Amino acid sequence: MEPVTLITGGSTGIGAATALALLKQGHRVAVTGRDADKLAAFADSASAGERLLTITGDASDEHDVAAAVRQVTSTWGRLDNVVANAGFSLPGNLESHTPENMRAMVLTNVLGPALLVRETLAHLRTSKGRIVIIGSVAGVRNTPGNLYSVTKWAAHALAENTRLLVGKDGVGVTVVAPGVVDTPFWDKRGGTPEAAPSMTPEQIADIIVFTVNQPAGVDINHITLRPTGQTG
Repeated sequence: MEPVTLITGGSTGIGAATALALLKQGHRVAVTGRDADKLAAFADSASAGERLLTITGDASDEHDVAAAVRQVTSTWGRLDNVVANAGFSLPGNLESHTPENMRAMVLTNVLGPALLVRETLAHLRTSKGRIVIIGSVAGVRNTPGNLYSVTKWAAHALAENTRLLVGKDGVGVTVVAPGVVDTPFWDKRGGTPEAAPSMTPEQIADIIVFTVNQPAGVDINHITLRPTGQTG
């Protein structure tokens, strides 16, 4: 039976690269995103036919998350892996962010993965599946006034708390915490830092695929990776 993987924020960047890598391995993949046009463009480029399902929705909205999970399981009858990838950062810091932007970042980066875990645990317990939460190097080190860092510390804590909850049920939980990756994530921050080394989305996707391909009984809990030369 082909495994089924659900990826939030899957129309571009790390999410899209992961979807393509898993499709190449024979997975059936569902990706969610808020922008229907970007999802349609990704589906056209992937040329995966019925093995790719695109779902428009907000990863921080409980109704959208629940609907996405229902659509995946009703379409394919199972769920084996979930990748909580949706997230964003903003330029500035705690002093300059508007309260509205702060709220949006916390909801997407923290509540979003929590909602995905909540809605999928029953299915993953049945399949003995895996949860991958995309964290960040910002989730293991502090920088001045960095609310994005706060949200990623929380996402890392969510993963460990979830592992303690479901490890006994055979569900694996992994945080993948990249350093600088050249993706549209940086669009709202003026682009990828020119002076900084960076990785590609495909390189991060390879790590995610590595984690979900582990044999039963092996649970990789945390992978931090940086481009060679990134010091922070």
